[in-house]
Amino acid sequence: MFSIGGLRSVVEQLRCRRGCFLWLTDPTQIHQIVMNLCTNAFHAMEQTGGVLQVTLKDCELSPPDLTLPPGMPAGSFVEISIGDTGTGIAPTIRDKIFEPYFTTKKVGKGTGMGLSIVHGIVTTLGGFITCESVLGEGTVFHVFFPALKREVASAIQSGESVLSGKERILFIDDEQILAEMGQVMLERLGYKVTVRTSSIEALATFQNQPDQFDAVITDQTMPGITGIDLARRILQIRPGIPIILCTGYSSLVNEDQAKVIGIKGFIMKPMTKKDIARLLRKVLEDVPA
Repeated sequence: MFSIGGLRSVVEQLRCRRGCFLWLTDPTQIHQIVMNLCTNAFHAMEQTGGVLQVTLKDCELSPPDLTLPPGMPAGSFVEISIGDTGTGIAPTIRDKIFEPYFTTKKVGKGTGMGLSIVHGIVTTLGGFITCESVLGEGTVFHVFFPALKREVASAIQSGESVLSGKERILFIDDEQILAEMGQVMLERLGYKVTVRTSSIEALATFQNQPDQFDAVITDQTMPGITGIDLARRILQIRPGIPIILCTGYSSLVNEDQAKVIGIKGFIMKPMTKKDIARLLRKVLEDVPA
């Protein structure tokens, strides 16, 4: 199985390749994209084996190009491609693969949020993603990010710094990849992070040591106990502890519903390093955003 450590060198090479167009992104988000797509590739080749290929290249896209989506301006792009030689994706479902909760995986292999989250991250960064697949032959995902001029990149790099902290955080997400990504993001901000991939285990951890955490960040959609129900139980144990609720699907719960039960922060997936850093300081210090 893939791990953060196993793919970190790959991502660093993607970010640091000399001669490549400059592009604006958060390395944690690139980890999340690569991890999700590589994990999907792994599952597609799990039974028969195969070849996983990760490539990076510069490209120029013009309006006549079939790859360029409507409304996307022509120009220079950085393209990350992740391909496998696995089972492939049927044409009848290819248009649905980026929808929340759509999955063809067996129980225990995922909730169907991986590609939806990847699509959300890529869109947030101003890029787009395409998929090529042939049943029985494999699948390739192409992720395109608009390239920056060097003077623009220099100005951005000299901009404001991201808020950090040293508090103890309990982070809960039933998707192993997202849990690892959240841990990496928060630890880079300076926090001490305890991760749980089960809401039931997270509740037991908090019950055993309720004073060992300064804040809780929990996903909403989880088996056993949902995030909002977990927050209720945690607040019964320790009223007032700062809790941030994360969700990738806004119709299931909204910010007003979360605040009614005492949740202090609400964030939509995919969460960026800058956004979670700012929100954490807000709920921990209880000051206006």
